[in-house]
Amino acid sequence: MPARTRLSQAAVEERRQAVLRYVVEHGETRIDDLADRFEVSLMTMHRDLDDLAKRSLLRKERGRAVAFPALTMETATRFRESVGVPVKAALCAAAVDRIKPGSTVLMDDSTTLFPLAPALARLDQVTVVTNSVGLAQRLGSVPGVDVTLLGGRYHGDFSSCTGPAVTRALSHIRADLALLSATAVLSGRLFHPLSEYIEVKLSMLASAEQALLLVDHSKFGKTATYGYGTVADYHAVITDTSTSDAEIAAIRGFGVPVHAVDPETPAP
Repeated sequence: MPARTRLSQAAVEERRQAVLRYVVEHGETRIDDLADRFEVSLMTMHRDLDDLAKRSLLRKERGRAVAFPALTMETATRFRESVGVPVKAALCAAAVDRIKPGSTVLMDDSTTLFPLAPALARLDQVTVVTNSVGLAQRLGSVPGVDVTLLGGRYHGDFSSCTGPAVTRALSHIRADLALLSATAVLSGRLFHPLSEYIEVKLSMLASAEQALLLVDHSKFGKTATYGYGTVADYHAVITDTSTSDAEIAAIRGFGVPVHAVDPETPAP
């Protein structure tokens, strides 16, 4: 019997993310059922779940894998940063062409913006102002990028700050560009599950000459607890080619240009 080909670490991680998505969708699942569904041994599934539990992505209990509450899953950085990375990188590659050397750019705590770090390396003398600790850490080592981290109430799960200290600091800043994302978009309307993050986004919009909304297809057709305006507050929307025609038409109905990128097409 030929030896089974050993999977690459990337393939293992892809399977683990698929396991995580399945558990999240079902709330909780028996471990032996997961092993059967993903066609791996029970020992391999235990290893996968041990890894996900160690990263605080799910709970592993007696014979079961259990998801965290939906609100946490929607917002916490540890869940979002490893999801849809190729699409996020494509959105960032499209956005970086709109950043001029010497400009000041506001960025929110969206993990959609995390791939910007290597893209910004080819620019010079860019000032980034952000409330995201994770983004500041990624940009801090990029040559030619000066980072200002907005301090306030720190949220460990989201690795970012909110509150009056953040919005007050933003009121004294005049930026050339704001790069923001959204948790949910429906027919051109924007939604977020946490009101304090909406306050930061609105303050960034008020402090920037122009604003771009970077949002991938998975965010469309959904709502969350709080609505906070429409795509009309942005000068353009950058999304990917998997976004539905109806949602793109709704954006254009607000008179906002849409740039849909193909993640399979390498950036020039």
